[in-house]
Amino acid sequence: MKKLVLLISTLFVFFGCTKPLDKFPEEALNDTMLTLSGEEILFKDILQKYDGKQIVIDAWASWCGDCIKGMPKVKALQDQFPNAVYVFLSADRSLESLKRGIQKYQVVGDHYLMPKGMKSDFGKSISLSWIPRYMVVDSQGNIKLFKSVKADDQKLIQALQ
Repeated sequence: MKKLVLLISTLFVFFGCTKPLDKFPEEALNDTMLTLSGEEILFKDILQKYDGKQIVIDAWASWCGDCIKGMPKVKALQDQFPNAVYVFLSADRSLESLKRGIQKYQVVGDHYLMPKGMKSDFGKSISLSWIPRYMVVDSQGNIKLFKSVKADDQKLIQALQ
């Protein structure tokens, strides 16, 4: 019985059985990311940059096998929804490894590094326990899709339609 309770608890934590959010928490909005040129930028300023536009957020890393396997599906999504803005938040360990990954996998979009990776304030506040993680923010700044782990997920496609 104890093993069953432990297993269920572990699955609950691992799969992030968290209530979906419709707005980003202050911790996420005030977290500092890095641009490809190494400049600090708050996540809320990244969102502000695309005010009035639909945003697809892809939390990924160049070392993540599932992220790399999903890139052709991300490219298909970009072809299907070219008017959306694609923001890639990387959990890479350095800007150099992120830049190599962007080039190697030909990732098209706007790129930012989460210096503390998935354990950043952004990651913790949205229960980022697995990558890739896709989110959709509508043109009013509301989170329309809180969590998807596949770029061809029907919920993701419906959120963009």
